[in-house]
Amino acid sequence: QVQLVESGGGLVQPGGSLRLSCAAWRIIVAGYNMAWYRQAPGDQREWVAVVTTTGNTSYADAVKGRFTISRDSAKNTVYLQMNSLKPEDTAVYYCNAHLLGDVYWGQGTQVTISS
Repeated sequence: QVQLVESGGGLVQPGGSLRLSCAAWRIIVAGYNMAWYRQAPGDQREWVAVVTTTGNTSYADAVKGRFTISRDSAKNTVYLQMNSLKPEDTAVYYCNAHLLGDVYWGQGTQVTISS
């Protein structure tokens, strides 16, 4: 059974940083397009960033220049480094793996930005 397990969420003051991790079981992260999504209360889930099987990265405009997605094949883990955090970054962050018709989701990790 494929599992994506997120960790690293928490409460941070505005301007702070967090690093989210997504550890994968039964899939190889380098063989999938790995993405982060987020969902704030009352909002739809939105795409944040992706690292493709070829290593290319893309970001939503709202996080460009502040967030960095990366992949560690040795640890079979994907990361989301989040800097200069803003209150509007508050959301549950979900890890996603997708390739052709296969789509997998993690359970999510809460990120709260508040003073």
